[in-house]
Amino acid sequence: MPSSTDDLPGRQPPRREPRSRSTGRKRGKQPGAPGAAMSWAEPDEIVDYRPAGTCDGCGADLAGAADLGVARSFQQVEVSLLAARRIQHDLHQARCCCGKVDVAGRPAGVPDSAVSIGPNLRALAVYLVVFQHVPIERCAQLIADVTGAQVSAGFVHSCLAKAAEAVADVVKLIKTLITAACVAGFDETTLRCGPAGRKKYVLTAVTDRCSLFFLGARTLESFREFGILPAFAGVVVSDRYQNYFHDGWQHITGHQACLAHLIRDYQDAAECWPGAIWPVQAQRALRGLIRTWHAARERGQPEIPPHIRDPLIREFRHALLAGCSDLPRIPGPKHATAQHPGRDLLEFCRDRQDDVLRFCYDTRIWPTNNISERSLRPLKTQQKISGRLTSEEITQDRLDIRSYIDTARKHGQTAIAVLRTAMTGKPWSPPVPPTP
Repeated sequence: MPSSTDDLPGRQPPRREPRSRSTGRKRGKQPGAPGAAMSWAEPDEIVDYRPAGTCDGCGADLAGAADLGVARSFQQVEVSLLAARRIQHDLHQARCCCGKVDVAGRPAGVPDSAVSIGPNLRALAVYLVVFQHVPIERCAQLIADVTGAQVSAGFVHSCLAKAAEAVADVVKLIKTLITAACVAGFDETTLRCGPAGRKKYVLTAVTDRCSLFFLGARTLESFREFGILPAFAGVVVSDRYQNYFHDGWQHITGHQACLAHLIRDYQDAAECWPGAIWPVQAQRALRGLIRTWHAARERGQPEIPPHIRDPLIREFRHALLAGCSDLPRIPGPKHATAQHPGRDLLEFCRDRQDDVLRFCYDTRIWPTNNISERSLRPLKTQQKISGRLTSEEITQDRLDIRSYIDTARKHGQTAIAVLRTAMTGKPWSPPVPPTP
C-alpha cells in the first residue's frame, strides 16, 4: 500500500527499529582521521581585473588612471571542463641513405585499428565502474554528459576485459607476495552473481601492502582454488569459520582469531544471559589487550610488555572458567548436539588460547581482521547499487582490477593513475621486497 495510507483508521503504525547503542564517539571527523582544508597556495593562473568605466569622484575615464597595484586577491579552486578530443596519429615514413624505408612506431595506448578510444577515456570508464560502483549504462551516460564522447555499454564492458588482461601478470605477483607474507588476513562475503537463485562468495586475502579477491564458493575446494592457503606459511588472521582451521593447510605457522568477531560473539552471549558476569569480563580483557597492542606497536615494541599483558590474559582466562562453569556442556556427539548459546564460543577460546592470544607475543600479528572486512565492504556497496552481476567471468575481471587498484592505493598510488598506465600497456607493479 502507498505510504499515504499510513494514517487511515485502523492502520497499524510502522514498527520502529530500536536505536543502536551509542559508541561514545562524536559525530563528524574523528581525531586522527585525514582531512582537507582550503588554504592559500601558489596559483596555476592569475587573472588581472582593472577598474573600468568612469570615476565616481570626478567622472573621468578610468582607462587612463594610474595603476597602484593589487588591492585584494581571491583564490578559487576550479576544474577545466572536460571535452573529448579526436586526435589523429600520423605515422611518417622516411627513406634512409641506404634506400631502406622506416615507418614510425605506434605510440603506447594506440591499437592497430583505424579508429579507437584512447587510454584516458578507457581508464575513466573502468574507474567509474570498478572503483566508484557506477552501473554500466549510467557510466556510458556520465561519460557522454561530462566529456561529450558517445560510448556504448559494450564499450564499457570491453574496457573491463582489456583492463583485466593488462593487469593479469600484476595480479599473479600480488598473489605471490601475499603467499610469502608472514601475516595475512582472510575473509569471505556473499555476492549475487550468475543465474538468478545462485549465490557466490568473494574470498579475499590481504596484507598491509596487498589485496587479492577471488570469486568462488565457501567450500574447501574453492579455498584451494584460490591458491594461497595451500602454500601459505605465515599466520592466518580470520574469524572462527572452520575452513580456515582445516588440517589441510600444512604449512601455516599458526592462527589468530579475529578479536572483533569474538567481542561481538560475547556481546550476543551477554544478551542471552543478562545476569552473567563472564561475557562482560571477557570483552573487557580483550578490548584491553587490543589497546595495549596498539600502544606497543606504536612504540616499536616486538610484543606487549608482560606486566601489562599478563593481568589482562589472567582476567580473560577467569572469564572462560566462569563461563564454562555456568554453561555445562550438554552430553552428546560434539558436532551433532546443540549447546547452550555461548558454550561453543567458550570452548573455542579455552581450547585454542594460543590462536586467540598469539598477537600478544608478536606485534606484527593483528588482533583483528578489520583490514579484510574493509576490503570487502566496497563489493557490498556495488551490489546494492547494481544488483546481481550476470556473468561470473566479468565479475572475476572486476575483482582482478579491484585487487590491482587496492594494492596500488596501499602503496600511495591513485586509482585513476594506475588504471591509465594499465591502459597504455605499462601497468603499475608493486615492489618486490629483497630476499633476506
